[in-house]
Amino acid sequence: MSTAERQLLTEDEYLTLDRDADTKHEYVNGEAVAMADASPRHNRIVANLVTALMNRLGDGPCGPLPSDQRVHVPATGLYAYPDVTVLCGPGAYHERDGITLLNPTALIEVLSDSTEAYDRGAKFDHYRRLDSLQAYLLVAQRERRVIHYRRGAGAEWILTDCPPGDSVTLASLGIELPLDEVYRRADAFPAG
Repeated sequence: MSTAERQLLTEDEYLTLDRDADTKHEYVNGEAVAMADASPRHNRIVANLVTALMNRLGDGPCGPLPSDQRVHVPATGLYAYPDVTVLCGPGAYHERDGITLLNPTALIEVLSDSTEAYDRGAKFDHYRRLDSLQAYLLVAQRERRVIHYRRGAGAEWILTDCPPGDSVTLASLGIELPLDEVYRRADAFPAG
């Protein structure tokens, strides 16, 4: 289908579609994009991330939310389902549905072959427009490596490449996240 033939949706049409569909959809530039199934390794890494974050954040003001938490970027119109969302303090939710989060503190995407370029580029361009966002992690599936972007002064984002055996320092959350925990038993599962 050519770009001219694509039917663009309003936000309300997207929210209705996403609510009623069997598959989750992201909303990008007026289009609903069905989310692909995740590989077993992807799912294991997400489970490890949520567990490690819960163990470190405890009963404090911050906590992880798994991939069913939709996030909205009002400045660009994006609706997305990050693999892991961390919220610190009370959540601000979209007035249209009352459940779409507007103020995440950290977002994590586990990279897949089909989404890696988008997650590294255009999706991050959307996410960094969220004033609340302090950290963005890109977690590789095929190697033990995490790219950590943290908000600096103003609009500046600082990149740290975390190799195997290292830890990710999430200063905005007051924790360190060892890569050994992120990848625990992940190699036993097929990647995608």
